[in-house]
Amino acid sequence: IVSAISSSLPPTLPGLAGVAFTSFQMLTIATSYASETNPETRAQYSKFANKVNAAGAKKDGFGSTKTWPSQIGMMVIYSPALLASLMLLFLGSPAVAGNSIVANLPIAIPHPSPAAALCAIHFAKRVLEVLFLHKYSGRVDRGTPSFVGFYYAVVAILVAFTSEPSPSNSMRQIGTAFFALGIAGNFYHHYLLAALRKSPIDDGTNGVSTTKYIAPKGGLFDYVAAPHYLFELIGWLGMAIVSNHLNVYLVFLSMSSYLSGRSVAQNEFNRNKFDSNDWPEDRKNLIPFVF
Repeated sequence: IVSAISSSLPPTLPGLAGVAFTSFQMLTIATSYASETNPETRAQYSKFANKVNAAGAKKDGFGSTKTWPSQIGMMVIYSPALLASLMLLFLGSPAVAGNSIVANLPIAIPHPSPAAALCAIHFAKRVLEVLFLHKYSGRVDRGTPSFVGFYYAVVAILVAFTSEPSPSNSMRQIGTAFFALGIAGNFYHHYLLAALRKSPIDDGTNGVSTTKYIAPKGGLFDYVAAPHYLFELIGWLGMAIVSNHLNVYLVFLSMSSYLSGRSVAQNEFNRNKFDSNDWPEDRKNLIPFVF
């Protein structure tokens, strides 16, 4: 029975290194939800960043007192993964793969795969949103964006090296449909959030800028606190389906654990920030009518 189940599962990373990485992914899945629902341990960026400024910075969980403007911090989160994705797609392309320098690299560059292309699109979208859509104020400790950026870069490399170059038509079509739905829904709800933000206002205290929070409305914000997370997860599921690799499915599950916990924190934030007319107490966290 175990053998039959194992043979029906997507492939996983081989060897002891593969076992170690898969175990790390399982640990991440098991702990991320609890970590993100705890104010003391959740990732300190975006809305949940420690309130810091250039003159007096709190230490973050990595012991750093150095800060970046929030927009720079978000670029550090997403741009390494985009660069890694694009570099591997370029080096693995037929026009470049035959180059003697590329051919003699100590590791074999993977052939471009549909899942790797979707991964590049995902992170390109996030970088473009940081540059042109979202409005930022305040500063963020350097430690958390650096760690998250490194993790996302590892994910991008994992997707590139493990995904099938030629998945079946059905897997590619189903996965791409999920990905397209996810990326479109995520962008739409990011647009709704960005439209709520006014230009930052200098409050006159050490250069810290403040903005007034407004309860988000429209789309699935009328049902859940974080519909942009829900659609991001739909996109990651689509990528995993196209990749047809167990470790990429584990990426989806780790993102699910992480963003589920973060959606709980977002809902708590909104309940504390707005009255019940603007934010009903029974509003769900992530999935309408369910969670």
